[in-house]
Amino acid sequence: MNFMGRSGMMSSRNSRNRRNSGRNRSRSRKGFGSMTGFLTVSAVIIVVLIVIVNVAPIAPKPKPKPVEVKAEVTQPVTEPVSYQIQGVPIVSQNELKAGCETYACTMLLKSLGFDTDEFDFSENYLICSPISYGEDGTRFGPDMYSAFAGTVENGYGIYSPAMAKSMNKFFEAKKSKLKATSVVGETLESLCQKYVKNGTAVMVWATTYMQEPYEKASWVVDFVDENAKTKKGDTFTWLQNEHCMVLIGYDQKDYLMADSVAGKVSHFEKKLAEQRFRELGWSIFRNTALSSLQGASLAASFALSCEKYPRKI
Repeated sequence: MNFMGRSGMMSSRNSRNRRNSGRNRSRSRKGFGSMTGFLTVSAVIIVVLIVIVNVAPIAPKPKPKPVEVKAEVTQPVTEPVSYQIQGVPIVSQNELKAGCETYACTMLLKSLGFDTDEFDFSENYLICSPISYGEDGTRFGPDMYSAFAGTVENGYGIYSPAMAKSMNKFFEAKKSKLKATSVVGETLESLCQKYVKNGTAVMVWATTYMQEPYEKASWVVDFVDENAKTKKGDTFTWLQNEHCMVLIGYDQKDYLMADSVAGKVSHFEKKLAEQRFRELGWSIFRNTALSSLQGASLAASFALSCEKYPRKI
């Protein structure tokens, strides 16, 4: 009886336990279903938000308004079509018939304020070497880059380096800070731009009245210095019509030169003057056997300037 009662009680408990277990499983299934639904809804919301964010157009940034910059108006600088250095006196070549370089030098020195004349300069400062003759009639003389050939009364001439050296003797004697410089490789146009329009007159070697130069005389070289283009024993050739003047200005058509032979400021057509300036220099170099300058005619043209602080060209 007691056994049966205990068995019945156990059966009753088992029955209750089975019912409770069923209820718990039912609740568990309901809870899982609710969570699944929440996650599904959340995923949809996230997806929708992502789609909305990706699809929504981005508002364009407003373009900056252009800033107006007013350009500064500058007046064009026009080069003067004509220019002439004032104060260069004309000294006519009346006495020293072969001394055009000395006359050009005298005009230049007077324009710089020195009290001198062609006689003072030629007698005291001009480097000269005589023309002489051998027993067989061979003529001897200097390289004209080193000295004046002969005398200023009836000689031949002197070229830029030797003239600069002579003028520097004058400046040293006068205790002047000026220095004469031989300028090589320029055109008349470039001399005007670099020197004349800045107030510096320049001695230039061209020809008398711009006549064509030609070979006239030659001699065996017997005098040279550091400026020589030949050596002793070589032949030096002099050009007829070689003439030295002072370049003092220009206009649209002409170059203006203080000319001792004409006794006035001569106007020479630019193209012709450039040609003679080039021809004289090129012939000089060619005749003194400077083969290294073949084909470089402009490099032969030379001039002479006087400045306190000579510029580098």
